[in-house]
Amino acid sequence: MSSSVTSFSIRNRVLYVLDIFAVVISYLMTILLIKNIFQALPFFFENILFIVISTAIFSVFLLFGKVYTTMWVYAGARDYLRLGTWLLAASISVMVCGLLLREHFTVFFKLEAVATLFSCACIILLRFMVRGLNRLNRSYHSANTNKARILIAGAGEAANILLREVESNSNMHYSIVGIADDDPQKKNRIICGARVLGSIADITKLTEKYDIEQILIAIPSLSPHRKREILEICSSTECKVKIIPGYESLVDGKVDMKDVRNVQIEDLLGREPVVLDNKEISDYITGKVIFVTGGGGSIGSELCRQIMKFHPEKLVIIDIYENNAYDIQMELNHLYPDNKPDVIIASVRDVGRLETIFEKYKPYIVFHAAAHKHVPLMEDSPSEAVKNNVFGTYNVAKCADKYGVRRFVMISTDKAVNPTNVMGATKRICEMIVQCMQQISKTEFVAVRFGNVLGSNGSVIPLFKRQIEAGGPVTVTHRDITRFFMTIPEAAQLVLQAASYANGGEIFVLDMGESVKIYDLAVNLIKLSGYKPNVDIKIEFTGLRPGEKLYEELLMNEEGLKNTKHSKIFIGQPIFGDISLLKKDLAMLESALETNDDEYIKDTIAKVVPTYARKRTQAKQAVS
Repeated sequence: MSSSVTSFSIRNRVLYVLDIFAVVISYLMTILLIKNIFQALPFFFENILFIVISTAIFSVFLLFGKVYTTMWVYAGARDYLRLGTWLLAASISVMVCGLLLREHFTVFFKLEAVATLFSCACIILLRFMVRGLNRLNRSYHSANTNKARILIAGAGEAANILLREVESNSNMHYSIVGIADDDPQKKNRIICGARVLGSIADITKLTEKYDIEQILIAIPSLSPHRKREILEICSSTECKVKIIPGYESLVDGKVDMKDVRNVQIEDLLGREPVVLDNKEISDYITGKVIFVTGGGGSIGSELCRQIMKFHPEKLVIIDIYENNAYDIQMELNHLYPDNKPDVIIASVRDVGRLETIFEKYKPYIVFHAAAHKHVPLMEDSPSEAVKNNVFGTYNVAKCADKYGVRRFVMISTDKAVNPTNVMGATKRICEMIVQCMQQISKTEFVAVRFGNVLGSNGSVIPLFKRQIEAGGPVTVTHRDITRFFMTIPEAAQLVLQAASYANGGEIFVLDMGESVKIYDLAVNLIKLSGYKPNVDIKIEFTGLRPGEKLYEELLMNEEGLKNTKHSKIFIGQPIFGDISLLKKDLAMLESALETNDDEYIKDTIAKVVPTYARKRTQAKQAVS
């Protein structure tokens, strides 16, 4: 016998004995209702054999129904339904037995009916008593242990499941104080022992009145806009806030306590989910060989995830950084064991290596995401930005042209618009390369431009989280600095959709929504982590970094905008296409690299990109 079966047998042995006792007592109580006390005991013993038979029938049915393998402390409606079914079967059997043995005993139908009803009630009542005593015991221990006082926002099915899980697991360090819900019919109702105390708008008052420490938002069906509204209410409290993700993020749409997570910055932005035309994307990916350069990076790896959903013939991931490349390889190998991607360690600077790879695979589409993207680092190493971003892009573009690639999609950035830093200026040159190559190649060359992506390598959000975990301070470069943000999956999905609209030469501009103040993000993250800004966690202003803007732009004035079929994707008109001038500019950049003079290289970049606005204190003599 297994240890678990033994444990159940020991745990339910007392309950088994009590059930037998309950049946016997039920008959005695029924007889006392019908006979006076002087007649009751003789009548009881006169029919003791029938009472024993009835008790045995109940015992056999309950054992056969396996009700003693149930942990009644944690039993649900299904367990009680099963118990009721077997009790009904036992009661009917007792009544039939009474009819068959009537001539041998003095019991009568009315007594049998009432006694069996009492027996069923007592057996069920015993289970509720076990549950109630356990709850009292848990409440006593909870009162003497440090458990977080929780307010649940939402009184729907998700809250119901969570309440049951907290109730059944004494190891959870939660004490559910109450619920907030906007349905007026639910106010003051009790759900699994927790009372609906008020509406969502009352959360601030409720947290103060009931000394709440944490708020748990349990409404998976929330729209992004409503989620943002609720989070703004929660951020006005001093409580730590946790949330259940939307049903689309849950496995099989089922809620579990392990799904509860900290609030992420994506929740605060309230961006609507991207709706894609899967057929258009499938038409150019399914059954095709697809390259992703920089496939181990933030955007590159998400592009790989999204591409694999459309079943390419082969996905080839190219990256120079082996650790990231290995991570995405292992992830996709697990998800797609029958169509594992090929991962190649190579640098976009090495044109010979690129040609070998292109010759071998003959890709249909190239997504070029490889680039140096860290603004301050590129200010200190402009030569590396030029080598990797500019000439790396040119190398991949030339290979795409030489080996007959159908479409080349370059990932650009809002920092390429009127750039104030080396990184942005080099990405603008990459856009110029794309527009020039379109003039001389059968390959469709396009670029997709968007702003910051949340959670990407070097993003400010992970930095803020680490600083909060360390107790602060949280560092913001300027009180008024703003940025556009979108999620990594959103950006990758829109890149795939934009690529389906390509005719060649376009710069696709993604709708980034409203710009967000970085200072406000820092304040909200601190609040939603359960701290007071500038009290528990200080916010310090460090000053703009070299090349950093107060705000970003997504479109150059000359470009204009055209709509596409997708509401979040626009097209900027080509404004550069002189391939001979581009070649002269690239030759000038090559000569500048040979000097290893950072300032001279920056001056040369400024010559190539007239909109590159360098600080005059940094500039040396202009390139002649």
